[in-house]
Amino acid sequence: MALRLGDVAPNFKATTTEGEIDLYDYLGNGWGILFSHPADYTPVCTTELGKTALLKDEFARRNTKVLAVSVDPMNKHLGWRSDINETQNCTVDFPIIADENREVSTLYDMIHPNVSETVTVRSLFIVGPDRKIKLMITYPQTTGRNFHEVIRVLDSLQLTAGYSVATPADWKHGEDVIVALSVSTEDAHKKFQKGVKIVKPYLRYTPQPNL
Repeated sequence: MALRLGDVAPNFKATTTEGEIDLYDYLGNGWGILFSHPADYTPVCTTELGKTALLKDEFARRNTKVLAVSVDPMNKHLGWRSDINETQNCTVDFPIIADENREVSTLYDMIHPNVSETVTVRSLFIVGPDRKIKLMITYPQTTGRNFHEVIRVLDSLQLTAGYSVATPADWKHGEDVIVALSVSTEDAHKKFQKGVKIVKPYLRYTPQPNL
């Protein structure tokens, strides 16, 4: 059965470019991003792994670890990693899983018969500290992922996990947020000391509460 938002992310042990890992141990009490690639030495994915490496400090600031997966063997991963470092001016030091037996790919439903019987589709999962899946996105092979959007969603997920708010369309860190419908207007004025702007009874804004 396919994974859905809110499901517990399946744990696994895997061989990676950074050694053997257990997913839960690797993530610890933080957040995680697992993203798949159809194959090594592909142009779009080369830029994606490079961008992820360049955003290392941004992920670390958000207590988030990343790991990639493809069904190619370790020797290809190591060669490809050198190419990524060279062409993208970065240092890829996060794990790339060598999923030759397609165990992780199958566990996370990353292989779609309509695309390929063997190659992973380009899926991305965000896993919360509670081990539950918070986001799932699947891209076509021809469209590179926007990792700034991934960080924006991560900011939203981390904010809304701690406060009774939601984030509006195109929201960015530092902008006003929406008061959750579960909070009455009376309680909102007490809860959000920076103020509440009421546009409609169901649409109420407040400054980002964790700043």
